[in-house]
Amino acid sequence: MSAIRGARERARTEITAAIKDEARAQLAAEGAARLSLRAVARELGMVSSALYRYFPSRDELLTALIVDAYDAIGEAAEKAARDTTVRPDTSSAAAWTAVACAVREWALAHPHEYALIHGSPVPGYVAPQDTVGPASRVGLVFIGLVRDAHLHEGVTTPPLSAALRPEAVRMAAELAPDLPPANAAALVIAWAQLFGLVSFELFGQFKGVVRDREALFRQAADGLAHSVGLTAPGGWQGEFPGE
Repeated sequence: MSAIRGARERARTEITAAIKDEARAQLAAEGAARLSLRAVARELGMVSSALYRYFPSRDELLTALIVDAYDAIGEAAEKAARDTTVRPDTSSAAAWTAVACAVREWALAHPHEYALIHGSPVPGYVAPQDTVGPASRVGLVFIGLVRDAHLHEGVTTPPLSAALRPEAVRMAAELAPDLPPANAAALVIAWAQLFGLVSFELFGQFKGVVRDREALFRQAADGLAHSVGLTAPGGWQGEFPGE
């Protein structure tokens, strides 16, 4: 009986993977807004009723693809952090840039999946709570790098306006209670700017403007590492201007 159950589970896993692969092919060809369960079933030689046993609606299939994409880009960020932080000669700032570059490389290798999670919202789709954890993985890596530096090396304090301070205190309490509010606010700003750079490159806004986009990105990532309070050994130290 267990052998039959195992065979059924393997078959379900394989069919689920095939459905997702075909759905990703549709994303590339038609975009997320035009994703169709009937079209996926047709391409796989399945009747629609059979596919509905795996994904009862288009939105459930979209959610599965979104979670997979968030998990994949999160895994790339986590791997880059592990690979750099295990080396004692790697600064927190260098680790930050390595993680940022891993995010960019994943996005360039998976443009349609990146567009699904960081492009235009899909009309009529509302992401469920299931997506929150996977969506947080990249951000948590960056928070972890700054937290570790704060605890072991020390970090500089970015400038923080009086107007932003209440919001920075709230963000620090919710996202990184052990970080100063100024660093928590700088982290949110840097996170948005990093993904903005990736999106500009991926969606063509740099066309005719930037040729060496990798060099530009690395320069920006280095600068953002400093902006959140990380410094390279022997590099710039001290408070930000105006502090």
